[in-house]
Amino acid sequence: MRVLIDGVGSGALADSLVEGLTAAGRPPVRVSGADFQRPAGERYQWGREDTEAFRDRWLDTGSLRREVLDAALAGSVLPALWDSVRDRSARADPVPVPAPAVVLVDGLFLLGLGLPAELVVHVTQSPGALQRRGVPEWQLPAFASYDDEVRPGDLCDVLVRAEDPRRPAVVFRA
Repeated sequence: MRVLIDGVGSGALADSLVEGLTAAGRPPVRVSGADFQRPAGERYQWGREDTEAFRDRWLDTGSLRREVLDAALAGSVLPALWDSVRDRSARADPVPVPAPAVVLVDGLFLLGLGLPAELVVHVTQSPGALQRRGVPEWQLPAFASYDDEVRPGDLCDVLVRAEDPRRPAVVFRA
């Protein structure tokens, strides 16, 4: 099973599911979209604070699809492709995905890209909540345009309203 968890705080949400999935006999395989960002030369081609590039071009969608989401069906995934801090290959080895496993992929702006998944979760927050969580002001227009144009709340199976991350409201969609 492939699960996309989209939004600010998606990594913490994915991490919180690991223990329960393990106890349920569904070993989790964790992958972060941050480990599938493009090299700095491509990310910052239009400047370090270009809102449109941040939203639409930082994530290497093709690699994430090929190396994780499609590869999971074949039984192994590449857990990381690019180390964006050091700006070099992550040099990760593929990890097996046994039959009952759940591949948890967290990241930003994952919806509306045609990425295959059996379950999609979106974590939504107001601009004020995003700022309280440390999102820089220059990134706020990217989240606003994503909400307006992609409408991730309409595309997900589970919507998590996380104005207060200690008390999220969860909405399951039919």
